[in-house]
Amino acid sequence: MSDESLSGEKLLHRGAEADLYLQMWYGLKVIRKVRVRKSYRVEKLDVALRRTRTIHEALIMHDAKMAGVATPLIYLVDLEGTAIVMQYVEGTRLKEYLETSKTEDRLEVCRILGDRVGRLHSFGIVHGDLTTSNMIVTDDQGIVLIDFGLAEYSRELEKRGVDILLGQRVFQSTHHGYGAACYRAFLEGYRNRVGSDEADQVEERVKQIARRGRYAVER
Repeated sequence: MSDESLSGEKLLHRGAEADLYLQMWYGLKVIRKVRVRKSYRVEKLDVALRRTRTIHEALIMHDAKMAGVATPLIYLVDLEGTAIVMQYVEGTRLKEYLETSKTEDRLEVCRILGDRVGRLHSFGIVHGDLTTSNMIVTDDQGIVLIDFGLAEYSRELEKRGVDILLGQRVFQSTHHGYGAACYRAFLEGYRNRVGSDEADQVEERVKQIARRGRYAVER
């Protein structure tokens, strides 16, 4: 990627697998997600893994759009630099939106979120990191899901259950004052999208996974 195409680099977040930079790209405000070198891995293996995961994330974001879920537009996949240049989404993180919105608005956006996760699961995608920090509420697109670094293609009931369980725990721990109501609204939206039979199976698996987790901690 030429130096002229990107400018104004500002580090937003340093993660375990990737760093996020806010930059300008041909007049557009963008996020550049760069997968970082891991010194403990053999160099050739490290490069191969980072390139594979970069391609995978870009593809799964594209397929999420095919499922009817809003994700950032991808402008460039840079395999040499193991980076994705994508749209900077203007809006409010769901985490902050839930803290400041009215009850009816809060519940409605959680129903919509449940619908979006249901769309992903019906399309054979699990997000892998369903926290309210990875969702942005916008004026024009509704809820935009971001950070598909842990996402994968799967229709396994277990993995769908883990996906939902993480969301449940976030509602309970981060938004404990109203998290239970938000989670119920989320499940309502999910059920409306995938159907009662599928939703029942997933909800039962969520309970089983939670019980296994408590057993492991107690031991």
